[in-house]
Amino acid sequence: MKVILLERVEGWGALGDVVNVKDGYARNFLLPRQKALRANAANLKVFEGQRVEIEARNTQARDAAAKAGEKLDGTSYVLIRQAGESGQLYGSVSGRDVADAVNAEGGKVERSMVVLDKPIKTLGLHQVKVRLHAEVPITVTLNIARSPDEAERQARGEDVVNAQFEEDRIASDQAAADLLEGGAGQIASEFTDAEA
Repeated sequence: MKVILLERVEGWGALGDVVNVKDGYARNFLLPRQKALRANAANLKVFEGQRVEIEARNTQARDAAAKAGEKLDGTSYVLIRQAGESGQLYGSVSGRDVADAVNAEGGKVERSMVVLDKPIKTLGLHQVKVRLHAEVPITVTLNIARSPDEAERQARGEDVVNAQFEEDRIASDQAAADLLEGGAGQIASEFTDAEA
């Protein structure tokens, strides 16, 4: 289906471009969200008549998004989630979770603005792109941890999952060393000394 873009659409074109897109994409996304018009003679005349207004409206929306983006770009948000010892989350963090975290801190982001290629399923610091407007992308950092203390350690740059494995390895090495130094063997010699 041929459509006239009413704003910049990534991968397709800029405002005023006539592009050929798949029917479902046009019907289910572009047309209902007023991002495009069907490309026919009547709509082309309407678009050309209102082009200045549409461009002004788009510029105003872009400027408002850029102003909001200045406050949000580079901000960090902590999400507390349950996870296994290997750092795998029980569940995942989706675009809705990101939007909720930003909105809880006073930002104004819709779920559809969050750009996640795939859900986040591990602990750690994750960079997430948020598209406030077609021409205004920002990046926020998600600090996903099991507890506020763990989130603080991650924020300082510590790899919490590997640190936990290292602590466990050191503890088991220490237990093995204690056992070799005379843990179990020492008790047996005490009994033989007592009998003598």
